[in-house]
Amino acid sequence: MLGTAFTRRSLAAALGVLALALPAATPARAQLQLRIGSGAFQPMPIAVADFAGDASLGTLVSGVITNNLRRSGYFTPLEKGRFPENPSFDAAPNFEAWKGAGVQALVTGRVGRDAAGRLTVAFRLWDVASGQQITGQQYGTDVANARRTGHLVSDAVYTKITGLGPWFDSRVAYVDESGPKESRRKRLMVMDQDGANVRALTSGDASVVAPRYSPAGQEIAFMTQATGQQPKVQMIDLETGKRQTVGNFASMSASPRFSPDGRRLVMSVQQGGNADIVTVDIASKAQHPITQGLAIDTSPSYSPDGSQIVFESDRGGSQQIYVMGADGSNARRISFGEGAASQPAWSPRGDLIAFTRQRKGGFAICVMKPDGSGERVLTEGFHNESPTFAPNGQYVMFFRDPGGQGGGKLYMVDITGKVEQPVPTPSFASDPTWSPLLSGK
Repeated sequence: MLGTAFTRRSLAAALGVLALALPAATPARAQLQLRIGSGAFQPMPIAVADFAGDASLGTLVSGVITNNLRRSGYFTPLEKGRFPENPSFDAAPNFEAWKGAGVQALVTGRVGRDAAGRLTVAFRLWDVASGQQITGQQYGTDVANARRTGHLVSDAVYTKITGLGPWFDSRVAYVDESGPKESRRKRLMVMDQDGANVRALTSGDASVVAPRYSPAGQEIAFMTQATGQQPKVQMIDLETGKRQTVGNFASMSASPRFSPDGRRLVMSVQQGGNADIVTVDIASKAQHPITQGLAIDTSPSYSPDGSQIVFESDRGGSQQIYVMGADGSNARRISFGEGAASQPAWSPRGDLIAFTRQRKGGFAICVMKPDGSGERVLTEGFHNESPTFAPNGQYVMFFRDPGGQGGGKLYMVDITGKVEQPVPTPSFASDPTWSPLLSGK
């Protein structure tokens, strides 16, 4: 089922990166800059030319870049029919013509093969106003990874103009749901962040919920339940396909999350009518309770530095968000206001916690600072759940269920709440989890 997955660990041997510059080109002094948080924010007009060289692969790579930049919400790619020229990769573009087309940035590129038959993909990013090349790189890889080079170029363009971290070269695992609503088959799936290269990781013989990517490797933890059996946490290695049960618990275990170094899992374990948070060392199998009490404590998530854990608990009478030390010390409530709060997820940047706010019959995806201040609604509707952050902390993916006999679909929203996009999946989908960058940057 895993096929020929291109994993994070194998990247270094498969991909080479070189700086690229025209002999007459120098970095622009007044570089392109897009201010995302400004009140009058407008997406930047950009053009991505078809990459020269191999026509089919060039169109593929440039198409991936165009789609990525458009989906980010921060760029408006110019339609090809409005291009003033077909720019050459080896010469400076006609900047006056591109200015006339309303373009501020231009991406040109070339796709070819080296003497060994490996794919080479090169690009240049031009500042149209200054007439200068802003950046350029060349990638060497196997032909099978052509589409992925489009994600790498997208990240290089995005980060250079926005100043934000990369995120296009990443994947998303989620729960694929098919069949009647009363008896859905729930399989674990993984795909590129833009919905391409979907493949199944489980067969559907047991239901899967709440998958979580390791921030340090190519493992995914999830809760699974076969008919007539107790729900339990398992982990799958994406390189080998090997699965293992994590923890030796007589009762239900759920809501797993990895520690930042990927060596431990923190999860919720049922204790009678209550639930406590427990950590499990993956190598030694050692188990250590973090909370003990009469409440239902669940959905734990580590801070990026591993020093704290955010979780949800009903210890105050309703579901709310709490933060405590990684050893369980100094637990304190951080969510207040109307309604219940659940499913917290700590941003990889450490600056925000995303969560689900339930109130007045609706579900909102919200963010707040780790001390509970600055709560903001990113999107609100009938049923929105399961937030997960992109690797750069700028976007939150979640699923939305409209009710009735339909099913969930994946969406992403940026942390300003100004950009919301659907994420394509072959069928109904829920419980997304974003991978770290495959390139490890």
